[in-house]
Amino acid sequence: MNQKTHIEFYRSLGHLFYAIAAADNRIREEELSALTTTIAKEWISLDKDAEYILEMFKQLQQSEQKTPDACFQSFVNFKRAHYALFNNTINSKILKTATAITTSFSGQNKSELILLAKLDLELKKEESKG
Repeated sequence: MNQKTHIEFYRSLGHLFYAIAAADNRIREEELSALTTTIAKEWISLDKDAEYILEMFKQLQQSEQKTPDACFQSFVNFKRAHYALFNNTINSKILKTATAITTSFSGQNKSELILLAKLDLELKKEESKG
């Protein structure tokens, strides 16, 4: 994977995690805290470029120009274009991070559960179905 694709991978995760956190049209401090903690524990320990996840998340949060649906679709488009980057280990980390975000503030709500289900289905799709 070249450096540009490498960074875009993490930025696409920033789009995804923003979509998850903003699914209910509100990002709570607990969700940002859970994301920050999980990125530090699960992602940056493996690759310092994972800091681009949080950078993209914060850019989206500040601009508020993209809807959660648009951000989710941006992730899906990247995933489908670069399916080879998404193995079982990565997919597991993605779901773990998304779940940490959704459970950080008084459990999961309906909009978050729906988005998590869509994410789970998307991650299970194979290249030929993508």
